[in-house]
Amino acid sequence: MIASGFRDCKAWRDEHLTLTTSSNEACKIYDAILTQYVTWRNDETLGGIAGCMSTIKEADPNFVMGHVISTGLELVGTGSSVRLNERLASAVRRTVELATTQDITPRERLHARAVELFSHGNFPKACNLWEEILVEHPTDLLALKFAHDGYFYMGAQTQLRDSVSRVLSHWKPHMPLFSYLKGLYSFGLLETHLYDQAEKVAKEGLALTRDDAWCVHSVAHVHEMKGEVDKGLKFMETTETDWQGCDMLACHNYWHWALYLIEKGDYEAALDIFDKQLFRRCRASGAMLDMVDTCSLLYRLEMEGVCVEERWRELLPVMLPHTDDHVTLFNDLHFLMALLGAGEAGASGQLLEGLREMAEEPGENYQHQLAGPIGIPICEALVEYNRGNYGRAVELLNPVRYRMVEIGGSDAQRDVFGQLLIHAAMKSDKTHHRKLARCLLAERDALKANSPLTDRLIQRAHALHI
Repeated sequence: MIASGFRDCKAWRDEHLTLTTSSNEACKIYDAILTQYVTWRNDETLGGIAGCMSTIKEADPNFVMGHVISTGLELVGTGSSVRLNERLASAVRRTVELATTQDITPRERLHARAVELFSHGNFPKACNLWEEILVEHPTDLLALKFAHDGYFYMGAQTQLRDSVSRVLSHWKPHMPLFSYLKGLYSFGLLETHLYDQAEKVAKEGLALTRDDAWCVHSVAHVHEMKGEVDKGLKFMETTETDWQGCDMLACHNYWHWALYLIEKGDYEAALDIFDKQLFRRCRASGAMLDMVDTCSLLYRLEMEGVCVEERWRELLPVMLPHTDDHVTLFNDLHFLMALLGAGEAGASGQLLEGLREMAEEPGENYQHQLAGPIGIPICEALVEYNRGNYGRAVELLNPVRYRMVEIGGSDAQRDVFGQLLIHAAMKSDKTHHRKLARCLLAERDALKANSPLTDRLIQRAHALHI
């Protein structure tokens, strides 16, 4: 039995978020899954999210929102594709079938349709439906969080912010999970470069719930984007005990910690975090966020001249099973980093060829539509840089640099590609590219003053007489 603190049929009905089931247990388990999703924490006393996904179907096998939240969460994790995973494809079909054959609320029907659209890669239309729900039901936290994730995968920064701002006034402090809206809103603010406001809102959230790992994550971003390295390090150190138990986000927060260390040039300390936290957690979880973080960190260290070849090889078994996924371009690019780093030319070629095939017949899949104009050029740039063809890497990257936001992720995550362009331009044998490197470094310095990493790159450029 799920703890009595979770909401039953009547409690959901009283909040005007009716769940079509006669099972109080199913309603409570739905609440338990939602709570773990929003708090980034698997509660082992409940069996974690995976355990709850099983018990919710036992409580009521035909509970539409039980299927919506279970199947939807697997989809938004982006670790599995309905194109390759028949079990997941069947779960989507079952969700749709239950929604169309039962007398359920219009809100629930929209949820089921949004999950179906998301499964086909149609992220924009799925987000539109979640927003349609929020117009009528602004306290539907599942719709809000699914939309938040969808916008993140599209790099839709303004929508990420505005989606939350539209519903905030409808939320009251007594409502379950109220404080977690602060973190959601703060993240949208920082991705639209409103850093001071983002920090203020995140700290309001932490004052209410000190172990809110997403609010911590927001503050970490602010310090990163403002070049406040020492402040960031101190903040992560003093809050570590609060957020390290949030197993779904702890790896990512440690990744932010390691970024500060790379900024300072303390590569050994960054590698220590990689070994003790990122790699260990990534191998245990297999979660996409953990996987892209491990790849991103190693790639940044490699660009800084640190030898990480052995670590790439250790990471390879985790990445290889996902070579053909092609769920998001952002994921594909990070898998490619690992394949190239481990010297897997065959698998690298396979990933790129598969992406080209997806681009030829994208259908309604938003990511596949972007593969041709954006994803493939960045992938090819990674390959050319790896081969030492730096000039070609610049020619591929520079024309798409202002569209990179569309691959999704955050400004901090996409910065790895900005750094790649600078390194490629500095190493190119073309004078024009070297001058471009100088321009890009001036731009970087203007946007993020007091960055030790930028200062090092500028010094290196001077040494090369760029």
